[in-house]
Amino acid sequence: MNQTPKHAVIFAYHDVGVACLQALIDAGMQIDLVITHADDPNETIWFGSVQKLCDQQGLPCRIVQQSELLTLLPEIKAIAPDYLFSFYYRFMLPSELLETASIAALNMHGSLLPKYRGRAPVNWAVLHGETETGATLHVMEAKPDAGDIVGQVAVPIEIHETGKEVFDKVSQAAKQVMDRVLPQLMQGKVPRHANRLTEGSYFGGRKPEDGRIDWTNSAMAIYNLIRAVAPPYPGAFTELSGQKVILTKSSLPLEPSVDLPPSIAAFLTKSGLGMHLVDNRYFGLCGDGKALELFSMQE
Repeated sequence: MNQTPKHAVIFAYHDVGVACLQALIDAGMQIDLVITHADDPNETIWFGSVQKLCDQQGLPCRIVQQSELLTLLPEIKAIAPDYLFSFYYRFMLPSELLETASIAALNMHGSLLPKYRGRAPVNWAVLHGETETGATLHVMEAKPDAGDIVGQVAVPIEIHETGKEVFDKVSQAAKQVMDRVLPQLMQGKVPRHANRLTEGSYFGGRKPEDGRIDWTNSAMAIYNLIRAVAPPYPGAFTELSGQKVILTKSSLPLEPSVDLPPSIAAFLTKSGLGMHLVDNRYFGLCGDGKALELFSMQE
């Protein structure tokens, strides 16, 4: 016996939005409306376009400002969706919209909830030196990233990977989560288990200024910052000879007395914390006495 198609309204953006929307299309979900938002003119657009995918698939798609979200309420009520999905949509959805879903309102988050709730979860995970993160589909509530967990896939974070490289893996994990849970969702069943909030923390958004390097920090902390916000993110930065320099790649922490020529080690120790040019090589001396060789930078 053929099952009745399930209807959905989608709020989506970015690579995760594209991947998860494609998963719904592949599963045969009836997509009645897709809402996305305009690209930020001040942001480097390096990711996929939800609007382009909708155009290719003939799906109804609109750009809606955050202040206009509640104006959608009558239209979405008329659709009477079984599901409402949010896939890397950057605005919080009002509870009135969440309540329009007769089965569930679900959000895809880029971490292993309950860890790294909130904004920029991949960047925070890399910055804190985590060795694992992932993607989590969860029930949406008024409080962000707090609802029951529906599905989850983990990915490793290698010590050399940048935030962008990890984000690409998380985007693939998000698609895997959808592929795993969609057979049940298409039957109207939502697998769920508790999102134990006390086992994780909430993190706020990051601004370009947050990339300023504090050389009193440990070499590993600075190494992780550099890779966490490397381009296409705004980048970690410092000053050299009065000029701002964006650092995009460094070595792992070095013990100057062991890993560097004596002349360079002596120069760094004498020069103090910060970025230095020594023998046509760039180094940063850090608060724990270790150094980073700086390989790639932008002015």
